[in-house]
Amino acid sequence: MSSGARRPSLKDVARVAGVSYQTVSRVINGGDRVSVATRDRVLGVIAELGYRRNDVARALVTSRTRSIGVIADASPKFGPVSTLAAVESAARDAGYTALVATMSYPEPAVVARTFQDFVERGVEGIVVIAPRVSLAHVAQEVTASLPVVMLSPGEASQPGITVFYEDQELGARLATRHLVELGHREVAHLAGSQDWLDGQVRLRGWQAELRAHQLAAPAVRYGDWTGESAYLIGRRMVADGLPSSIFIASDLMALGFIRALYEAGVRVPDDISIVGFDDNEFAPQVYPPLTTVRQSFATVGSRCMEILLGRIEGREVDNSPAVPELVIRDSAAAPRLG
Repeated sequence: MSSGARRPSLKDVARVAGVSYQTVSRVINGGDRVSVATRDRVLGVIAELGYRRNDVARALVTSRTRSIGVIADASPKFGPVSTLAAVESAARDAGYTALVATMSYPEPAVVARTFQDFVERGVEGIVVIAPRVSLAHVAQEVTASLPVVMLSPGEASQPGITVFYEDQELGARLATRHLVELGHREVAHLAGSQDWLDGQVRLRGWQAELRAHQLAAPAVRYGDWTGESAYLIGRRMVADGLPSSIFIASDLMALGFIRALYEAGVRVPDDISIVGFDDNEFAPQVYPPLTTVRQSFATVGSRCMEILLGRIEGREVDNSPAVPELVIRDSAAAPRLG
């Protein structure tokens, strides 16, 4: 079509396909009251004419923009990046466009202004990806006129905000339970940053599982999610004396910790058993392959959109936490006797 030619309209498609305007509309919007033959004919005419849906005009008629706003933590770390990608992908699968704003230092005024910007752009709902305490607490202080779903582990829903998350506390319990069931009575923990809700709930899960087995909780070591922090902690623990097993709050920290052990001639799992968290892509490639807790970011993304669409449409929603999975590999084994 030349730049000066009129864009083909829905009525043009209907005329060429020999069907009604309503039939073309049902085909475009995924309606189910159209035969396969008619749908194929309409789609063929759409391709032939080069028809493109005008979403701006559609929004004026239907008051539906099929767009959502997403406020996300600006951290480049594995969890936030994977969660944002999963939410954006799930939005596209649902036929929605995601407008994304990332934040490193979420001041209340900035979050409130971003909410308002989204409202003015006509989004139908908002997702807040808040793994850090700061963003989660600020977001809960902002009043929104639209449905809001917040992905924030361990937080509770409140009026205007539906909270959803994968049950990382349960994941930490699964990791700790696996070590206890192998026979370990000393299960240490290398925790992630406590500025992150992920770090807090994984710590709570480790503590709760040890209490359930009436085992003492050793002193917690705190990393900052980096492999380097865990490497330095690992070197100190080698010098101080190692436990028989340890649950490490992320696979990246587990990698740094294993490096410190390797340099000291400590064998995994012969001398110490290790369980990580995340099931990062390198977890099965390290030596020994890492037993870890797998988070399903795809599940979190799709469930998040289901909940948000339910809120938009005024339906009851199921925001019960997603369930993580323990992936057993070779980095944990029964303790050596003697």
